[in-house]
Amino acid sequence: MNGKTCLVTGATSGIGLKTAEGLAAAGARVVVAGRNEQKVAALAARLGAGTGSHVADLSKQDDVRRLAHEVQERYDRIDVLINNAGAFYQRRQESEDGVEMTFALNHLAPFLLTNLLLDYLKAGGPARIVTVASFAHKGQKLDFDDLEGKRKYGGWKAYSRSKLANILFTYELARRLEGTGVTANCLHPGFVASKFGHNNGGFVKVVGGLLQRLFAISEEKGALTSLHLATSPEVEGVSGKYFAKSKPAASSAASHDEDAQARLWEISAEMVGLT
Repeated sequence: MNGKTCLVTGATSGIGLKTAEGLAAAGARVVVAGRNEQKVAALAARLGAGTGSHVADLSKQDDVRRLAHEVQERYDRIDVLINNAGAFYQRRQESEDGVEMTFALNHLAPFLLTNLLLDYLKAGGPARIVTVASFAHKGQKLDFDDLEGKRKYGGWKAYSRSKLANILFTYELARRLEGTGVTANCLHPGFVASKFGHNNGGFVKVVGGLLQRLFAISEEKGALTSLHLATSPEVEGVSGKYFAKSKPAASSAASHDEDAQARLWEISAEMVGLT
């Protein structure tokens, strides 16, 4: 990875942190983005000279736009974009832009950031786009009449559907990128022992922590598939695939619905002002 520049969102904790560390250890110049200024600065200092750092709350579309602008101003190229940032919200809440938070952060943020950087990635290609999805998408379908859970909200359903949206987005993106030298893949990292879900506090934090202690893999293992897709020669030119344990895996039948892929793209573009 010497000479490569990699942008990782949600890089200050969990598998994002381990992904950033792994890329730096492989010789890449790592650009890290996170919400907490102190954590971002501390991580950049620890990863060493050449590390780029950006503070952005990706649930806010203005912050996503600012991040994309800063990246293009500061670096001559991005070879790998890893859309890692995401969260689980047990109770419905809305972002600064008035969008349900799970959909805003887990789907619209990577959709907008990726699209804002597309021409830049193509110009510097070949390049790779890696989006962290989840096995949780299975068994779900998007409700296009209620994408934001305004009529009926469930935290786990919202999260699972946002992960399905990640895969639908990746497949549509890969199709649009054919012949450009830029690839797009997504992945299930595994059930990882991290602080995921702890922002909810109470019962969710306690039960989630217990399940993680009993069944989860380490954050280091959880980052392996992201690192594989970012660095491995084995996936050079591979695009439009879903991976688990660093190997191609089967995503749900719903994720292969091309009408849903196209419809989600159109709606997302309208919601972030890209139409």
